[in-house]
Amino acid sequence: MNWIASNLDLIFGLTVNHVRLAILPIVLGFVIAVPLGWVASRNRTARTFIISAGSLLYTIPSLPLFVILPVILGTRILDDTNLVVALTIYAVAIMLRSATDAFGSVDRSIIESAKATGFSRAGRFWRVEFPLAGPVLLAGLRVVSVSTIALVSVGVIIGSENLGYLFQNGKQRGILEEVVVGIVMSLLIALVFDLILVALGRVLMPWSRAADVRVQPRTDSRSSRRVVARSDTVA
Repeated sequence: MNWIASNLDLIFGLTVNHVRLAILPIVLGFVIAVPLGWVASRNRTARTFIISAGSLLYTIPSLPLFVILPVILGTRILDDTNLVVALTIYAVAIMLRSATDAFGSVDRSIIESAKATGFSRAGRFWRVEFPLAGPVLLAGLRVVSVSTIALVSVGVIIGSENLGYLFQNGKQRGILEEVVVGIVMSLLIALVFDLILVALGRVLMPWSRAADVRVQPRTDSRSSRRVVARSDTVA
């Protein structure tokens, strides 16, 4: 506790930077994966290629990727841009399958009905397919969020200032409190991000809540009374 009290400014600064480095890859990964997932859901050949490419991207080890990116991007080795690009690649790789499944789950009869009523292709996407695919997309985005927040810590090996510093420094100096603080703050960030995404889903997709209410099983009052009666008899 003495270490925590003496390093509040350090903890706060690293936490803020950790959040900053996580937000952009999450957003970019979603924006890139959604159109690719839509294409994959409409064409079997494209699906095979896109999903396979996403799986291959996720197998790239982070350390070699950090070394290669500065050469490709023309950035400095310690530039945070390398970390953001690497995390975006991993976010896209994770989100691709969820996006493909999300658009694939939209009933084709609904799309055909929208086409018959005069919706353009863009109109069908934004007003029919994207909203209906929303719940599955949100589930995938929540996974991407947690994964990205965890991977940000790896950036400490290339000099990025984030909560990973507490893991590295605490281990080297043998300060257990420092490591624990890093773990707890990472978990809190992941929890806050997840709660924000859930809240946004409730606000932007009210129809999904209505659907959940409709599918909830109704209890037969007569059956309930019989069960109670039997319980009383046994008692």
